[in-house]
Amino acid sequence: MEKHARLNITLPQRIADDLNSLADEMKDKKSRIITKALELYFDELDVTIAEHRLNELDKGKSSTIPAAKVWKELGL
Repeated sequence: MEKHARLNITLPQRIADDLNSLADEMKDKKSRIITKALELYFDELDVTIAEHRLNELDKGKSSTIPAAKVWKELGL
């Protein structure tokens, strides 16, 4: 079973109103809707971060580490 953390958050009123309306319409818990929304948003952020890292690599502002070196440091 997945562990859960209780959070106390503050939302803009219009977002809270939308969340309440969606929860009523979908007959779902607000926490489940927020969880699904954050999961989708985190997926978007993963893409944004990957694009940023590739951009930094293309500009020469960062570099890669050869896999063999990583494996050696990890003892693999």
